[in-house]
Amino acid sequence: MKIQQQIEGVLTEAFAVHHMTLLNESHMHNVPLDSESHFKLILVSDDFIGKRAVQRHQQIYSVLHEEMHLIHALALHPYTIEEWQKRNENAPLSPKCHGGE
Repeated sequence: MKIQQQIEGVLTEAFAVHHMTLLNESHMHNVPLDSESHFKLILVSDDFIGKRAVQRHQQIYSVLHEEMHLIHALALHPYTIEEWQKRNENAPLSPKCHGGE
């Protein structure tokens, strides 16, 4: 099973997902072709209501404990449904990698 599919499966089981986008951004880094090392996660769930950003990140990292050993980086963008709607369903763009393109 590909790492991306594994991450998506674990998150779907652990959260009441309203919206999820998991982007493999490995191509933006100095890694071999077809790598699965750098990801950007947009996760929208009301499971985050009442939680600060750090608590949301901790919750996601806890759920992905095993998968975090398989990747190099995971950019997290967790929102409640209301927050996501206020953002017009947009997350920040990823910065360019300083390690090479």
